[in-house]
Amino acid sequence: MMARIDDLDDPDYPAYTTGRAAEVLGVRQAFLRALDAAGAVTPQRTDGGRRRYTRRQLAFAARIRGLFDQGHTLAAALRILALEDALAAERDLTARLRARLAGQGRRGES
Repeated sequence: MMARIDDLDDPDYPAYTTGRAAEVLGVRQAFLRALDAAGAVTPQRTDGGRRRYTRRQLAFAARIRGLFDQGHTLAAALRILALEDALAAERDLTARLRARLAGQGRRGES
């Protein structure tokens, strides 16, 4: 895999080895392997089979870790995160629709 320097700005570029990812998150490598085994975070694999994580995956793993620290199980943490993400998407949609309606109201007043 030939990387360009611009790839490092891409949150979906698999730049982190398991060891580096664990260091960044402050977890053991086993934590990341367990998330992979459970299908919660699926890193890309090199031709040699080594895991490579993206910044987006690390952010998600950090959110899971935070919920673990609060005493939640993996299943509960994944459900909570799915609900949080769905709520954020709906709030974003609501904000865009309100902005569109506000723009239509201003045009109708002229």
